[in-house]
Amino acid sequence: MSESLNPASHLQGSEGFHTPSARVYISYDSANPPSHPGANWTRFVCISDTHSHTFSVPSGDVLLHSGDLSRLGREDEIGVTIEWLRSLDHGVKIIIAGNHDLPLHEEWYEDSYYAFHDKKESSTAIKSLVDSDANRDRGLIYLQDEQYTFSTKEGGREWSVYGSPWQPYFGGWAFNYLPEEAYDRVSAIPEVDILLTHGPPHNILDKTFTNVNAGCPTLLAHLSKMRGPPLLHVFGHIHEARGAVRHSWLQADEDQCFSDSECSPALGTRETIMVNAANLPLGRQAIRPGPGGQRIPCGGLGFQPVIVDLLDSATRLEM
Repeated sequence: MSESLNPASHLQGSEGFHTPSARVYISYDSANPPSHPGANWTRFVCISDTHSHTFSVPSGDVLLHSGDLSRLGREDEIGVTIEWLRSLDHGVKIIIAGNHDLPLHEEWYEDSYYAFHDKKESSTAIKSLVDSDANRDRGLIYLQDEQYTFSTKEGGREWSVYGSPWQPYFGGWAFNYLPEEAYDRVSAIPEVDILLTHGPPHNILDKTFTNVNAGCPTLLAHLSKMRGPPLLHVFGHIHEARGAVRHSWLQADEDQCFSDSECSPALGTRETIMVNAANLPLGRQAIRPGPGGQRIPCGGLGFQPVIVDLLDSATRLEM
């Protein structure tokens, strides 16, 4: 069950919601973002689908980027994004690829590059741009079906994160999987505090302009049977569904499961803050209403980075 809650009264001038251990800001004054809640909290700033655009990003402890770093994965495009990410002041920056970051899906790109690129790019060179010692020295971590742990302060909480660039088959792009491949792909996702995937779970911030819920049912089923599902799950891919909700894992609904053997009974109150962090407006959402019809830039109003403050003592069994 997902709830898009009314703005909390203390979020003056902002749109969002809060729980006892989380504060979520979906829309706010970019020139004066909400203040950090204090030493016992960690601020996660969530972005996705930036497609080589750069824009102002609020300060925070951790930056999370859920893929589509580039337009079509060319080396110069990836380079622009990495240079921008390196310049941001977040102490930890976790990034994954998406379906547009073509050469990072190396085996697929070897056979399919010609559908997108006149000349083959070097997957090795591009991988070295996103995953290097120089990046890690700046706190910039690239994950591709990998887990990572970090702390943002000495003696502070150790957070666990897993990053996966995959989504259900989508128009012949990179990092696709077919329905019959879905279980093997998503079952590798472990129980962690923070989950980054490029594609959303089914029926959660995944509705397209054509009214299709494009998220992955198998991913939803896998998360629903976890004893300790993520505190925060950040994704993108479906730009038009950008937003954040509080999702309660109250029961293993039939639409989350494919057989009784894949489901577990509800285990207390388990919740996940779900964030579709897509920053690039598309279609009719890209035009500001009113006279003149000005275009909304990447990261602009309605597509800002989503801020999620988590209490350091939050647990995955009960939020």
